[in-house]
Amino acid sequence: MENKRQLGKFYEEHACAFLTKQGLLLIAQNSISKLGEVDLIMQDDECLVFVEVRYRKNASYGDAQSTVTTAKQYKVIKAAYNWMQQKKIDIETSEFRFDVFAITGKESIWIKNAFCH
Repeated sequence: MENKRQLGKFYEEHACAFLTKQGLLLIAQNSISKLGEVDLIMQDDECLVFVEVRYRKNASYGDAQSTVTTAKQYKVIKAAYNWMQQKKIDIETSEFRFDVFAITGKESIWIKNAFCH
């Protein structure tokens, strides 16, 4: 891979393909606002799923899921709320969750409800 952006896109596509095979439907990709970014926004039945995709070449300094810090979670939550407000989706009554798709080396893990909102 030439640069970090291309590498990120490659692993986001990998995560999207995996999640699609699990029955989720892609709604949006790389939703960026001044409040942050959501890598993948998907639909799982009636539930909106905001997915943070993380990659680490190896676990020398910790696995990929350990990079989703509290600060990162907060940024993703703010970006997701902003996206829902733009789409006029009621945050109080809608079903949604935050998942993490983490790739460390050749191993990947999908963590449903990885953090709370």
